[in-house]
Amino acid sequence: MGMFSWRRNLRLTGAALLAGLATVASPRGALAQDELPAQLVTALHSAFGEHHARAVHAKGIILFGHFTPAAAARTLSRAALFVRPTPIVARFSDFTGLPAISDNDPNASPRGFAIKFGTFDSATMDIVAHGFNGFPVRTAAAFGELFRALGASGAGAAKPTALDRFLVAHPAAAKFLTSQKPPPVSYATNPYFGVNAFTFTDAAGHSTTVRYRFVPLAGEHFLDAPTAKARGPNYLMAEIVKRIAVGPVRFDWYAQIAAAGDKLDDPSTAWPESRRLIKLGTITIDRVSRDQAGDDKRLVFLPGNLPKGIAAADPMIGIRTAAYPISFGERQ
Repeated sequence: MGMFSWRRNLRLTGAALLAGLATVASPRGALAQDELPAQLVTALHSAFGEHHARAVHAKGIILFGHFTPAAAARTLSRAALFVRPTPIVARFSDFTGLPAISDNDPNASPRGFAIKFGTFDSATMDIVAHGFNGFPVRTAAAFGELFRALGASGAGAAKPTALDRFLVAHPAAAKFLTSQKPPPVSYATNPYFGVNAFTFTDAAGHSTTVRYRFVPLAGEHFLDAPTAKARGPNYLMAEIVKRIAVGPVRFDWYAQIAAAGDKLDDPSTAWPESRRLIKLGTITIDRVSRDQAGDDKRLVFLPGNLPKGIAAADPMIGIRTAAYPISFGERQ
């Protein structure tokens, strides 16, 4: 498939997560859950090619800072993360598996935001979020199907293409792919969402199910089409370096609290905005890595890396945690 040759039919905006848990049938009819993580990585390569980089969100920038917990966080979870400040490693990124995608390419959305609480080698928790409140499909199997359909829907593909057929069968994916916000002014002016659900347990054993969101303290600001077109291919990378040279970038981290009827295992369905938000603390980013290539070789985010007091409520987390190391190994 030529690079984004299917864009004539649909502007791809894609997903920031390798996510979803589903069972798929092997040729022998047996369940093949253990095969699914590798299948997801292969599906992404079928859409973007193999570049010895991340299978998705290949273009990014690594930064450092710290997390300061809010008092309210301790009412939700007994996790040690919420007791004292913790150093973090963060990565902002563009979508796609193309390491050289332009920051102002519409296909570079949604942007990614990943956080490792601790150091490269001793993190207590990892989060992978993106700039859209939702995911295109409910399961990992469907996620793989989506990218295989993209890979088979180039300019010469007969109509209806595999992508056309997939979107008819998955209207949530069609909505996702056509509902992204314009390019942000900065990675620091984009909100980010953790689309999977987690269960927080407090010191008394009481549990609460949540989803994450990160709200930029600089406000939400996006570019209009003419301004975005005029920006350079690496404008977001250059902007965040300049911004941090002047002062820290901050995000407030919130837990969105589930209510009765909210789907815990379907990230394609956003929870209502009326759901209560509790502030967990503030992410402060104040340094840019001086060794981007070296640090990138060392860095893998594992969303199943969780402390006591936080557990995965969405079974997708298991597949994501198994898929990420496969992509990590390919880029060594």
